[in-house]
Amino acid sequence: MRKIALSGCTTRRNLSPRRCGGVCARAARQASAVSMDCHRLGGDVHHGGSQATPAGGNGNFWLHGGSLDLGFTVLHRFGWAANLTGGHTSNIGPGVGLNVIDFMTGPRYTVRLTPRSKHESRIFVEALAGGARGFSSVFPKSSGLADKASSFAWQAGGGLDISISKHLAIRVFEADYVRSYLPNNSSNVQDHIRLAAGVVYHSTNR
Repeated sequence: MRKIALSGCTTRRNLSPRRCGGVCARAARQASAVSMDCHRLGGDVHHGGSQATPAGGNGNFWLHGGSLDLGFTVLHRFGWAANLTGGHTSNIGPGVGLNVIDFMTGPRYTVRLTPRSKHESRIFVEALAGGARGFSSVFPKSSGLADKASSFAWQAGGGLDISISKHLAIRVFEADYVRSYLPNNSSNVQDHIRLAAGVVYHSTNR
């Protein structure tokens, strides 16, 4: 008599429809619980240093700002993340400031260090890509200067979250290397080390 594997359970073809339906329903509930396990929305404040050469400015400056982060698990520890970050500085040059908004998305790998405990810890690493938009500043171009510009951007890094309740966690730290390609007076490259901390909301049960 042939056997069929169903979501980690083994059943036979001669199971009654009622019993088989119970197995299928239980497997569906388990699959649903896994797929919704790691939906989370995070917000943080960050402080980072950038190295660039803006028009008429110096090569190094600090950016301050905040970000929103959405992540979910697709398969086991592997998932997907999206990040929206805004930063500001007022001292890239005499009388010249800078505002930057980044939006990036990409894969994330998360490991539970203390699973099922009240203060569960999760460490994650990610690699994201997207775009950067700079504005309220000065950007060189072939026909002169512009007050806004856009470019491709990417980042790689990770962080640590520690749960404080069923749905809330503290992002103890996050560290990312960010690179963008906004026009400047040199290589049209900005290297940025971003440090952040904040709060994470888990939308479903762990």
